[in-house]
Amino acid sequence: MLFQVGGDGTRPTFFEMAAAQQLPSSLRAALTYSLGVFALRRSFLHRILDYEDEFFASLILVLEGHSLRTTDASFAESLYGLKRKSVRLRLRLSKGSGLEKRQRILSVVFLVVLPSFKSKLHAIYNKEREARLRESLWGAEEQGFDEDYLFSGEEPVVSRGDSGNQELSVRVKLATRIKKVIAVCYPWMHASSDGLSFTYQLLYLLDATGFYSLGLQALGVQVCRATGQELVSTFFLIFLEFSPRHYSSLACP
Repeated sequence: MLFQVGGDGTRPTFFEMAAAQQLPSSLRAALTYSLGVFALRRSFLHRILDYEDEFFASLILVLEGHSLRTTDASFAESLYGLKRKSVRLRLRLSKGSGLEKRQRILSVVFLVVLPSFKSKLHAIYNKEREARLRESLWGAEEQGFDEDYLFSGEEPVVSRGDSGNQELSVRVKLATRIKKVIAVCYPWMHASSDGLSFTYQLLYLLDATGFYSLGLQALGVQVCRATGQELVSTFFLIFLEFSPRHYSSLACP
């Protein structure tokens, strides 16, 4: 199931790259909605929804790993007939233009691990932000996040009991401090990440760079259109992988 979206040559258009980048988030929204509907009749699906981030990250990990191994492209890129090629191999004028093993592994990190980590940080930031809003509106005793608390050295009042409660209180203090540090630092991290993404996308749109993102440049990988021969070879490889018995029956009648 491949989609071609105009353009000439091997360089994908800006709209192809943007569509491939937005596909995982659209897939997650559709999958979450579908599970929510089915959960109305199947209560066990609520367990999956309770661990939505972990479930979706595991699913994307499988899809991206398989796609990079068989097509040298991410799952979304393969649907649009795109392929990743190593810039280093091009510079060496090597006949093989596939990805190195290291580039495949790091591609999975950039496609799955880092977005999942950012999603966790975003969730923590939202919870701390809501706590601060509740405090400002209702005068709650819980302290919101601010820079003064981080460096004041004041500790929240925690009742001390036996040794087990003391260990638990230490963990709670540490977790609270980490969450507040994340709440202070995350807006700067998010702004920097979005600023770099916007810069690379603008440069790509203006044809000033061949890399659509900082991650691709760090990996030394460019996304190109797959040729007709490459698409046929990829389809044949996937066909053999999913139907080995059928292929053996054709090879040995």
